[in-house]
Amino acid sequence: MPVAVITGASKGLGRALATALARRGWDLVLGARTADVLAQSARGIGAHGTRVVAVAGDVTDAGHRGELLAAARGLGGLDLLVSNASALGAEPLVRLEALPLEGLRAALETNVVAALGLVQEALPLLRAAAAGTVIAVSSDAGAEAYETWGGYGASKAALDHLAAVLAVEEPELRVWAVDPGDMRTDLYAAAVPDDDDDRPEAESVVPGFLRLLDERPVSGRYVAPALAEPTR
Repeated sequence: MPVAVITGASKGLGRALATALARRGWDLVLGARTADVLAQSARGIGAHGTRVVAVAGDVTDAGHRGELLAAARGLGGLDLLVSNASALGAEPLVRLEALPLEGLRAALETNVVAALGLVQEALPLLRAAAAGTVIAVSSDAGAEAYETWGGYGASKAALDHLAAVLAVEEPELRVWAVDPGDMRTDLYAAAVPDDDDDRPEAESVVPGFLRLLDERPVSGRYVAPALAEPTR
């Protein structure tokens, strides 16, 4: 069975993607900071009959990243690495003039530095896989200028660029930066708590991620909702 490591997998997009992969027979290593929520999600995902290993911890911790990859080796290797864990830098989001620099550092550490650290450790396993794949979960805030989203957007823009360079340096892999679009998630609620606009559930964009895995287009940046639309 193919093996995936997914960070930020206890809820939202990470959990939705893990569930979809389990239904397809993937074995999974799931990481997140909140141990009890992660364990509950892993039990539900494991009900689909695949092996699911929950590894609680912070992706900024090198030891935790090592545990994620050790668990993947225990399942037989690594075919897919999904960097989904994210930090906003401020909750709720604020204009750049008020953005705490320690908050910006925290966003960069989680969204960029930790993602690269995980890739670095995972590369030997990914290179050995028949179809090694990296998905960096991006954001439209990394490509567009939205008020108060400057720090978070800067971190996602940096992640996009790391993914683009990794694709050049590792041409045998598929490396996709994927913008999931607007979703109803705890992260968004923390970012903009006063926004009551209706947003789609994370499950609605998962078909876009699955289409990438099915069709394996060239490495690059993709928008999941567009991929999830029915082809004509």
